[in-house]
Order: sequence, then C-alpha cells, then structure tokens
Amino acid sequence: MSDALTLPAELRERAGKGASRALRRDGRVPAVIYGGKEEPVAIHVEAKELVRQLHTGHFMNSIVMVDLSGKKVRALPKDVALHPVTDRPIHVDFLRLAKDAKIQVAVPVLFVNEDDSPGLRKGGVLNVVRHELELICESDKIPDNITIDVAGLDVGDAIHISRVNLPAGSESAITDRDFTIATLVAPSALKKSESEEEGGAEEGEATEGGEEA
Repeated sequence: MSDALTLPAELRERAGKGASRALRRDGRVPAVIYGGKEEPVAIHVEAKELVRQLHTGHFMNSIVMVDLSGKKVRALPKDVALHPVTDRPIHVDFLRLAKDAKIQVAVPVLFVNEDDSPGLRKGGVLNVVRHELELICESDKIPDNITIDVAGLDVGDAIHISRVNLPAGSESAITDRDFTIATLVAPSALKKSESEEEGGAEEGEATEGGEEA
C-alpha cells in the first residue's frame, strides 16, 4: 500500500450551495467525512493540493490523513465529484476509518513477465477481462496493485481468481464463482471471430436486399 497521504483541511462554518460556491471561488473544495459511528463533519480543502494528490494515480486507493488543525482523521476517499466542463473537483466524500476496519476497494491488475510466456512469444494476445479486482481489504493493508505472473502461459490458458495469490489482509469481494481475469488467445482466433461477425452482417444485408427484390 502507498504511504498514507496527508491532506490539510478546515471545518466548514456554513453549509449550502451558496457557501460551497464561495469556497470554490476562493480555491477551496467542499468535502465531508462520514462513517465510523460518528456524526458527519463538513470540511473544505485546498483545490491545488487535492488536484496534486489526485494526479498521483492512487488517491482513491490510499489512506488519507485529513489534518484538521492538528487533529488527524484517518479516512478513505469514496467519491470525488468533478465539474462537467472543467473536470475540476467540486466535492469530496471521505469515509472515516477505524484501525481494524475492512473496506471494499477496486485494485488495478498488473501483468508481469510477458517475455516468459510461450503463448505471447509466438504471437498470442493477452485478453484482459478485468483491469481491476474488487477486494475486501484491511484498511491499513490496501495494495497499490495486484501483480499477476504470466510466465509459462500458452495460447488457450486462462487466469482465474483462484490462481492469484492475494496479499495478506485482502480477499476477493466476489466469492460465488472462480471468475476469469484474463485469457491468452491466438490472433487467428480474434480474426476468425471478427470475420464471423462481418460475415453475419453481410448475410443480413443480403437477406434484406432479397426481401426488397
């Protein structure tokens, strides 16, 4: 897991749309911290610092220490609302975390050792079905990514969740099936599938033409 991020914040004295617009004009972003069997806390954070942390690429899967005048609240970003035109953040929701809390997060999948895959070496293609895995993790053990070794895989092989060694403190959120993460297919199989689709489309057009005649 990435080191916890620290995000300075201040309490919001006023609520409502007018107050939120005023904060945004001043370069601040309204936010709220909720959960943990405590009352929600309305806060605001600096827009530039929030954008910087968003651009790290792992903000949504990181523990964030929200610093309220020296009092730090351990939280996980749950939602960042963006402006529909500028894509600038306009509101953030943080989930307050207890130290032993378990949470569901989407963790990116990273494939390694592709040069050691016989199937890929002879022209096969790694068909990624899931680019992220939904995991239940201990809040202080959220992995940055899940690494999957494709060494030794040949055309026709598939990677299922049962084959993946998840890190300590993590388990799959989907438990009712051994779902597929990726398959290794031959380019010819892809071409055949595409040609069948094109053939079906041409046949349909011919049939329509016959009906008109």
